[in-house]
Amino acid sequence: MTMKDKFLSGLNLVLVADVFLVLFGFGWLAVAVIGQAVGVPLGLDLWQKLWQPVFNPAIGILMAGAILSGIVNWVSRKFIKTGNG
Repeated sequence: MTMKDKFLSGLNLVLVADVFLVLFGFGWLAVAVIGQAVGVPLGLDLWQKLWQPVFNPAIGILMAGAILSGIVNWVSRKFIKTGNG
Protein backbone atom coordinates (compact mmCIF):
# COMPACT_ATOMS: atom_id res chain seq x y z
CA MET A 1 0.00 0.00 0.00
CA THR A 2 1.49 3.30 -1.07
CA MET A 3 1.64 6.46 1.00
CA LYS A 4 -1.06 8.01 -1.21
CA ASP A 5 -3.36 5.03 -0.63
CA LYS A 6 -2.84 5.20 3.14
CA PHE A 7 -3.53 8.93 3.10
CA LEU A 8 -6.70 8.56 1.02
CA SER A 9 -7.89 5.67 3.17
CA GLY A 10 -7.46 7.71 6.35
CA LEU A 11 -9.04 10.77 4.74
CA ASN A 12 -12.03 8.73 3.58
CA LEU A 13 -12.49 7.28 7.07
CA VAL A 14 -12.51 10.77 8.60
CA LEU A 15 -14.91 12.02 5.91
CA VAL A 16 -17.34 9.15 6.48
CA ALA A 17 -17.41 9.87 10.22
CA ASP A 18 -17.83 13.58 9.45
CA VAL A 19 -20.75 12.89 7.10
CA PHE A 20 -22.56 11.07 9.88
CA LEU A 21 -21.87 13.94 12.30
CA VAL A 22 -23.26 16.46 9.80
CA LEU A 23 -26.32 14.28 9.10
CA PHE A 24 -26.90 13.85 12.83
CA GLY A 25 -26.69 17.63 13.29
CA PHE A 26 -29.15 18.22 10.46
CA GLY A 27 -31.58 15.66 11.84
CA TRP A 28 -31.33 17.17 15.30
CA LEU A 29 -31.96 20.66 13.88
CA ALA A 30 -35.02 19.49 11.94
CA VAL A 31 -36.52 17.71 14.96
CA ALA A 32 -35.71 20.63 17.29
CA VAL A 33 -37.29 23.20 14.94
CA ILE A 34 -40.45 21.11 14.65
CA GLY A 35 -40.49 20.73 18.44
CA GLN A 36 -40.05 24.49 18.85
CA ALA A 37 -42.98 25.08 16.49
CA VAL A 38 -45.31 22.86 18.54
CA GLY A 39 -44.00 24.08 21.89
CA VAL A 40 -41.94 21.03 22.90
CA PRO A 41 -38.33 21.81 23.90
CA LEU A 42 -36.15 19.35 21.97
CA GLY A 43 -32.76 21.03 22.28
CA LEU A 44 -32.83 23.87 19.77
CA ASP A 45 -31.03 26.18 22.21
CA LEU A 46 -28.29 23.59 22.77
CA TRP A 47 -28.00 23.00 19.02
CA GLN A 48 -27.55 26.73 18.47
CA LYS A 49 -24.79 26.80 21.11
CA LEU A 50 -23.05 23.87 19.37
CA TRP A 51 -23.39 25.31 15.86
CA GLN A 52 -20.24 27.45 15.92
CA PRO A 53 -17.82 25.10 17.73
CA VAL A 54 -19.06 21.73 16.36
CA PHE A 55 -21.33 21.69 13.31
CA ASN A 56 -19.89 24.63 11.39
CA PRO A 57 -16.32 23.21 11.41
CA ALA A 58 -17.66 19.74 10.60
CA ILE A 59 -19.28 21.07 7.43
CA GLY A 60 -16.06 22.92 6.53
CA ILE A 61 -13.95 19.80 7.10
CA LEU A 62 -16.35 17.79 4.96
CA MET A 63 -16.10 20.26 2.07
CA ALA A 64 -12.32 20.64 2.36
CA GLY A 65 -11.80 16.89 2.57
CA ALA A 66 -13.95 16.24 -0.47
CA ILE A 67 -12.03 18.86 -2.45
CA LEU A 68 -8.67 17.51 -1.24
CA SER A 69 -9.64 13.94 -2.11
CA GLY A 70 -10.69 15.02 -5.59
CA ILE A 71 -7.45 16.96 -6.14
CA VAL A 72 -5.29 14.05 -4.97
CA ASN A 73 -7.16 11.64 -7.26
CA TRP A 74 -6.91 14.05 -10.19
CA VAL A 75 -3.19 14.63 -9.68
CA SER A 76 -2.65 10.90 -9.31
CA ARG A 77 -4.44 10.11 -12.57
CA LYS A 78 -2.88 13.02 -14.46
CA PHE A 79 0.76 12.82 -13.41
CA ILE A 80 1.46 9.44 -11.84
CA LYS A 81 1.52 6.68 -14.40
CA THR A 82 0.34 3.28 -13.21
CA GLY A 83 1.49 -0.01 -14.68
CA ASN A 84 -1.91 -0.59 -16.30
CA GLY A 85 -1.06 0.84 -19.67
